[in-house]
Amino acid sequence: METLTQLLNSISSFVWGPVILVLLLGTGAYLMAGLLFLPIRQLPTAFSLLWRGRKSSDLDNGEISPFSALMTSLAATIGTGNIAGVATAIFLGGPGAIFWMWMTALVGMATKYAEAVLAVNYREVDENGAYVGGPMYYIKNGLGESWQWLAFLFACFGAVAAFGIGNTIQANSVADVLNSTLNIPVWQTGIVMAVIVYAVLLGGIKRIGQMASTLVPFMGVAYVIGAGIIIIQRLDSVPTAIGLILNDAFTGTAATGGFAGAGIMAAIRFGVARGVFSNEAGLGTAPIAHAAAKTNNPVRQGKIAMLGTFIDTIIICTMTALVIILTGSWRSGETGASLSAHAFKTGLPGYGDYVVSFGLAIFALTTLLGWSYYGERCAEYILGVKVIPWYRIAWVLAIPLGAMMDLEFLWLLADVLNGLMAIPNLIALLLLSPIVFKLSKTKA
Repeated sequence: METLTQLLNSISSFVWGPVILVLLLGTGAYLMAGLLFLPIRQLPTAFSLLWRGRKSSDLDNGEISPFSALMTSLAATIGTGNIAGVATAIFLGGPGAIFWMWMTALVGMATKYAEAVLAVNYREVDENGAYVGGPMYYIKNGLGESWQWLAFLFACFGAVAAFGIGNTIQANSVADVLNSTLNIPVWQTGIVMAVIVYAVLLGGIKRIGQMASTLVPFMGVAYVIGAGIIIIQRLDSVPTAIGLILNDAFTGTAATGGFAGAGIMAAIRFGVARGVFSNEAGLGTAPIAHAAAKTNNPVRQGKIAMLGTFIDTIIICTMTALVIILTGSWRSGETGASLSAHAFKTGLPGYGDYVVSFGLAIFALTTLLGWSYYGERCAEYILGVKVIPWYRIAWVLAIPLGAMMDLEFLWLLADVLNGLMAIPNLIALLLLSPIVFKLSKTKA
C-alpha cells in the first residue's frame, strides 16, 4: 500500500502540476473572454430561468425538468467537497487556498456553461429511449470519428473515477463524521447508505431527480443558516479573515498552532484541486445530468447549469471556509470533515457538530446518487445499456467498502482520477468553443 501511495503521489503531483492547472484555469478564462463575460452578466437572468425551469413544457425533449437537472448536478457536487474538501484545502494549502477556489469557480462558471450547452446540443437517445449526453457524446458528434479515442478515454476515466470522488470518498467521510460525533460503527453507516442508494437507483434518473429536488434545497438552506449564524456572531472579524485569505494566496502561510505551514504553490495546487473537486467545473460530469433536461434550448440550460458552480463554491464553500477561519479551528491540526465539525462545534457549542454530521450525511447521499448516474452513463457509452444493472450492483457494493478504507489514500486516488477525467474534456471544450460562442449568439 505504501508503494502504491507513493506512486499515486507522484502521479498527482504531475496531474495537478502547472500544466493541468494552467489548462483548467486557462480554458475557463478563455471561454469567459470569448463569451464576453456572459456567465457574470447573465447571473440574475440565470436565477430567473432556474425558477421558471421548475416546470418544463411538454414540447421540450428530455426526461427531467431543467430545475431537476440542476439539482441532480448539485446533488453530485454539494457534498464532501464543500465540507471535507474545503477543510482539506485549508489544512494542506493554508487559508490562501480559498482564494484559488474562488478563481477556479469564477472561470468555472464559463466552463460549466459551455459544457451544458454542448451536452444538450449533441445529446442522443439510447436503446432504452433515454436522453444521454456529456463529453463523450459532444466529442463524438462534435469533433467526428477521428476523435473517438478521446471520447472513449473520458468514458473510461469517468466510469472508474466515479467510484473515487462519487462513492468511496462520500461513504468514508460520512462514516468518519458519524463515528466521531455519534459513535456509530463505520460498517453500519456503510451498509445503511448502500441500502438507501440501491432503493433509489432502481428508479433511474427520474427518481434521482425527484429526490435531489427535495433534499438538496432543504439541506443546502439548513447548512447555510447554521454557517450564517456563526459568521454573523463574528461579523467584525470577517474583513480580517478575508484579508488573511487574500494575503496568504500570494505569500503562503507560516506555521502556527497546529498548522504546519504552506507555500504559494501548495495554496494554488490544493485550492484549484479542491475547487474542481467541489464544483466539478471542467471535469465534464455535470453536462451528463444537464443532457437529460427537458429543453430544446442549449443556451438556456447552459445558463442554469452555471449556477451550480456559483452556488456550490462562491456561496457554500465560502461559508464553510469562513467558519473554519473565524473560529480559529484551522490551526487545530484537524483535517477533512473532522476539521469542519470542530469549527461548527466551536461556533455553535452543543449542536454545531451535528449540523456538519447530518449535513454531510445528506449531501454525501445525494452525491452518491448523482455520481452513480454519471458513472453509469460513462459505462453505457463503452459497453451499451446491458452494463447498467451490473454497474449499479458494483456501485452499491463499493459503498460499505469505502466507508472502511483509508481516507488519505481515497483523497489521493480521487485527485488523480479527477485530473485524468478533466484532460479529454478540456481539450474538447477548447476545440468546440467556436460552436459554444455561435450558439450563445443565435439562441440567447
